[in-house]
Amino acid sequence: MPIWQVIFLGLLEGLTEFIPVSSTGHILLAGHFLGFDSPGKTFEVLIQLGAILAILTVYAAKLWNMAISLPSDPRSRRFVMAVLVAFLPAAFAGALLHKFIKQVLFNSPMTICVALVVGGIILLFVDRMRLEFKHRNVLDITPSMALKIGLCQCLAMIPGVSRSGSTIVGAMLMGVDKRTAAEFSFYLAMPTMVGAFAYDLYKNWQTMQPENAVAIGIGFVTAFAAGVVVVRYVLDYISRHGFQLFAWWRIIIGGLGIGALAVLS
Repeated sequence: MPIWQVIFLGLLEGLTEFIPVSSTGHILLAGHFLGFDSPGKTFEVLIQLGAILAILTVYAAKLWNMAISLPSDPRSRRFVMAVLVAFLPAAFAGALLHKFIKQVLFNSPMTICVALVVGGIILLFVDRMRLEFKHRNVLDITPSMALKIGLCQCLAMIPGVSRSGSTIVGAMLMGVDKRTAAEFSFYLAMPTMVGAFAYDLYKNWQTMQPENAVAIGIGFVTAFAAGVVVVRYVLDYISRHGFQLFAWWRIIIGGLGIGALAVLS
């Protein structure tokens, strides 16, 4: 695998993981058109660890403060419970449908492109809705709200839908403002991505090839660096500009993909 492809895919993972454009969809489409396909998607799985460490690094202080406040702060305990509750639906659905997702959905570039376009249209529509936002602090999200957000996250089992996009839209429709919805999506990403990474690693460790260690290492580092930049600045961008840029990006990439698949088929 050429080094430029490794760097490109690592950057693509880090730049798209935490914004509502579907990192999985982008990685799979890029792999399809570049002719890259790692056994068991091990390369794609392992470079996700870079994005996971990126968000843990940026949120380290917040996570530490929350951890030390748990014994004395009921609000912090309720929030941690909310994140865990939101994580559970995707954990069960992912384990149950893992084979179908990997063998069928991950190998259907047309499905990915259509999901990108449809998701972009939905994101534009929701961004322009005059919603009444009652919750402007991430600690205000209750376990019952979190369960509904977690159910929305299950839609991201379809590559191209976007884990962050589905959770952000679900939260906004429940009265959570844009910035807070995106921030909760960041917190929810931590257990979700760690769980997905660990489960995929368990399922595919036998297909890993030592000679690919250098490529995986480069992809990991580039995903980490790009992820740190995105996590640091995306909340402010969303607060000021909303989701239109991401929505149009999805529509354009999905549309180009559909056109390319039609021409090349």
